[in-house]
Amino acid sequence: MSSKKVIELFYDVVSPYSWLGFEVMCRYRNVWNIDLKLRPAFLGGIMKGAGNSPKSPGLVPNKFLYMTKDLNRLAQYFNVPIQPPSDPFEAMFDKGSLAAMRFVTAVQERETGGDEQVECVSRELWRRIWSQDKDITKPESLTEVNIKLHAGLSNRDIEEALALATSDKIKEKLKKATEEALGHGSFGFPVILCHVNGGKEMFFGSDRFELMAHCIGEKWLGPQPKEVSANL
Repeated sequence: MSSKKVIELFYDVVSPYSWLGFEVMCRYRNVWNIDLKLRPAFLGGIMKGAGNSPKSPGLVPNKFLYMTKDLNRLAQYFNVPIQPPSDPFEAMFDKGSLAAMRFVTAVQERETGGDEQVECVSRELWRRIWSQDKDITKPESLTEVNIKLHAGLSNRDIEEALALATSDKIKEKLKKATEEALGHGSFGFPVILCHVNGGKEMFFGSDRFELMAHCIGEKWLGPQPKEVSANL
């Protein structure tokens, strides 16, 4: 088998479309000949850096209704348990995700020998905001049983990650990842960066998998390839 193609996934747990892209790429990491790199970053920094000012869909009623319906269809198609929070705009843009993404970055910084913990923590944070309509901004939200249980983290692990998340090292690491995504042309998330033939191809969103597969010389087998199932 030829050497694996590197694919970087830039994401933020406040973005439901990032969750869709995240689950699909995790399902395909052992189906395609790829080396998937999870790159937690900050959507707020992307929006500001790209000059992409969010506008509340509520200002355009038809757009809000369409986006809600379409997200439900996507959730069914991708088999990801998305249930929008009571106020999506508040959750995404008023409360934001800076503390949560610093925590995810801290978990990744501490983890050795893979990215199982950062994958599980990211998934549980998505589940909190986009399935259970729960908070992800407060420290106590990050110590929930499900996060510890599914990610295999002890109370001490959580405490150390929370402390590390406030450090200059983690703040800088998250900032750097966000700036890298901007440098690749990001204006939102998810961003999937494929390293192909000495170059880099950037794909935005969760609806470009068939084209991406063609680009990297793989076959798109649908949102749930038979060889692997999502751990949801």
